[in-house]
Amino acid sequence: MRNTVSAVVITYNEAANIGACLDALAWCDERIVLDCGSTDETLAIARAAGARVEVTPDWPGFGSQKNRALALASGDWVLSIDADERVTPPLASEIRAAVAASDAPDVFLLPRLSSYCGQWMRHGDWYPDDVARLFRRGRARFTDALVHESLQFEGPARRLRQELRHHSYRNLEQVLSKLDAYSTAGARAMSARGRRGGVGSALLHGFWTFLRGYVLRRGFLDGRLGFVLALSNAHGAYYRYVKLWLLELRP
Repeated sequence: MRNTVSAVVITYNEAANIGACLDALAWCDERIVLDCGSTDETLAIARAAGARVEVTPDWPGFGSQKNRALALASGDWVLSIDADERVTPPLASEIRAAVAASDAPDVFLLPRLSSYCGQWMRHGDWYPDDVARLFRRGRARFTDALVHESLQFEGPARRLRQELRHHSYRNLEQVLSKLDAYSTAGARAMSARGRRGGVGSALLHGFWTFLRGYVLRRGFLDGRLGFVLALSNAHGAYYRYVKLWLLELRP
């Protein structure tokens, strides 16, 4: 009996991405879009593409929303994809073969290649980037993190060879917008865990993030945009700890 695959995508105002994302998932047995109140054409595009569309009234964070999407899937396997990610035809073929194998583990890692302002980044903090996104339904779930969620599972995972393409940041305006949103969510998550911030720790974390990405992980090999990416990652770390410190100062 053939193993079925359910693709699940969480969205909010992803009209620029969701059509291409779902087209790249046309080979799946089921495509589910879980939205949290988009005000653009995301829902109409998803329905026109033939996906099952559900809407939640609130936003609980990335991890919890992805677990809500998992609960809607009915396939033997679940492929959890973001709207700005693309499953290439070679990766789709590899996934179909992987889930049909008699010795398949419960979880597969997908090697992700991300673009930054139009350039694919093959060094620094963004590469290699193996993400656990393909798994047997019921054998894994995401952490309930507000941001930077991870998949929790038992046993070994097997890495696929074909890359998942991630169209991350189209321009610098998008970089700055997400930097602000993610640093705020990260600060709130750290505060909830009892972490403490400060200007000194913010400077140290920012410096270390730049040094690790640009020098130790050879981000300089990605050219000028490798420098820009390392610097924006450093800014994200810096503002995350500054915002954490400011949260502590509030009465």
